[in-house]
Amino acid sequence: MPAAVYDMDLTITAAPTFTRWLVFWARRHAPWRLALLPVAAGVGIAYRLGLVTRARLKEIAQALLMGPGAERGAVAAAATAFAARVVLHPGAIVQLATDRAAGLDLVLATASFDFYAAAIAARLGIATVVATRSIWAGDRLLARIAGENCYGAAKAAMVTARVSTPIAAAYSDHVSDAALFALAAAPVAVNPSRGLRRLARARGWRVVDWRSTPLAH
Repeated sequence: MPAAVYDMDLTITAAPTFTRWLVFWARRHAPWRLALLPVAAGVGIAYRLGLVTRARLKEIAQALLMGPGAERGAVAAAATAFAARVVLHPGAIVQLATDRAAGLDLVLATASFDFYAAAIAARLGIATVVATRSIWAGDRLLARIAGENCYGAAKAAMVTARVSTPIAAAYSDHVSDAALFALAAAPVAVNPSRGLRRLARARGWRVVDWRSTPLAH
């Protein structure tokens, strides 16, 4: 059965989720860690200057805001609560329903961490999740990424490894998913960034806007 692959942040969700997740966790479990947000922001500046990788930025931010060993049950409960609060683009809900009715397998492919991306996918009724994987030590979450950060060409490779059927459509907001689009029969630029809008125009990809009146549940 052909698949439809969806990026998550700013494609399905109305806002990026990573920092929001970290703040949500800290408020719920260790409010004092919110004082470390400026440190995390400093690491973000180091990333933009090319001093740390995107993957390392995420590991450091997770260590600062979640600590060194969050317990699995607490992470799962918080992820479910967080997923219920994420604001979704209404157009994404409509397209998911359309693709599901057409018999496509729905796939969520995101650079976000798997432990909360899976909860958002469950809310959306998406069974297959390709995401940045975390390392666990028993039932403790480590601030380390298993393998590659699910971004750019790495995301496309991870989708190829996970999805064995043809990809009928791919949806994303960002030019970093150009490699993912190359796998799809019908790439769709959703609420596109400036770079993706230029690329979509050059390659004749469909451009859509899913942002009107975001839904919150």
